[in-house]
Amino acid sequence: MFRATVWGESHGKAVGTVVDGCPANLPLSEEDIQRELNRRRPGYSLFSTPRKEEDRCEILSGVFQGKTTGTPISVIVYNKNQRSKDYSNIKDRPRPGHADLPYKLKYGNYDYRGGGRSSGRTTIGHVIAGSIGKKLLSYTYGIKIVGYSIKIGNIDGNFKYYSNMDVFEDNNKLNNLIDKIEKNPLRCPSDNYKEMEDYVLEVMKEGDSVGGIVEIVALNVPYGVGNPIFSKLEGELAYGIMNINAVKGVEIGRGFESSQLLGSEMNDQYYFDNENNIKLKTNNCGGILGGISVGSPLVIKVAIKPTPSISKEQKTVNLSNSKNDTIKVEGRHDPIIVPRVIPVLESVVSMVLSDLMIRGGFIHPCKL
Repeated sequence: MFRATVWGESHGKAVGTVVDGCPANLPLSEEDIQRELNRRRPGYSLFSTPRKEEDRCEILSGVFQGKTTGTPISVIVYNKNQRSKDYSNIKDRPRPGHADLPYKLKYGNYDYRGGGRSSGRTTIGHVIAGSIGKKLLSYTYGIKIVGYSIKIGNIDGNFKYYSNMDVFEDNNKLNNLIDKIEKNPLRCPSDNYKEMEDYVLEVMKEGDSVGGIVEIVALNVPYGVGNPIFSKLEGELAYGIMNINAVKGVEIGRGFESSQLLGSEMNDQYYFDNENNIKLKTNNCGGILGGISVGSPLVIKVAIKPTPSISKEQKTVNLSNSKNDTIKVEGRHDPIIVPRVIPVLESVVSMVLSDLMIRGGFIHPCKL
């Protein structure tokens, strides 16, 4: 019901999104979208690509007098700082770790400039759609989605949901957490983030890149979102998240750790609170049981691989002469994509929740 058609290439004229299924009467402005785009744009910190793009958005349709009309919402962002010459040397030499080779073999006519359609720049479309989803969820149910890094390379952070659950139950603590995340170049609220920064800087000197793990927490999601068997909430979330560039793994709640627990340790026991609401004593399930939300925070962990564009020499093949070759990637690239992918992950979570909540009758599909 809530659908996003994302279009454009890294070095094309523009990128953008068409969002279908957003109900009418949602207050929406370019500022709402721009706020999220600013969080993922290039030049976010010393750890992001130096490509300078303002990523200014323009709403073309679907909004009238400050509110959605229920018709398709089309949004465009123009590319202004392409340097396509940086990619002329990879035309026939696919970069290891990139989608160059499978795209070339599958389609033949492949826009190799900046990765074309497979570039992380196309996630601008995800963030545009996600900003609309975030506004819809916040406006209707006060849902808030918070993402942050919990591991950079091989260095574990000391701030994680399961050791700091109280932070997410107090608005002041939560606001302080969000402020701390956004002021940190790695979007890491852990006390040992300086150790992580030093590690990334050392790797950068070697011309290499770093991956990490992101944790996403969605608050105020009501009971009953999701469906049994084929549209389970965790299944829809994993499907959406695994379609993001650089994502190599998804966990819900305790995830892989749950395989090491006893049933008595893993099970979340129930109780009635002072207002006679049913609550979970713990939240090991990550807010989902039987594919359906249970009213506790959704907890998702996502593994992000290292940026494949590195300046170290690597082995590849030359498609023009069918010989083995080497390649040294030039141009402007993120040494670590983790901080910039966080707004994209939040956006996909918001799209999945928006879709399931419209389909499930939590949000009226026509108007608010």
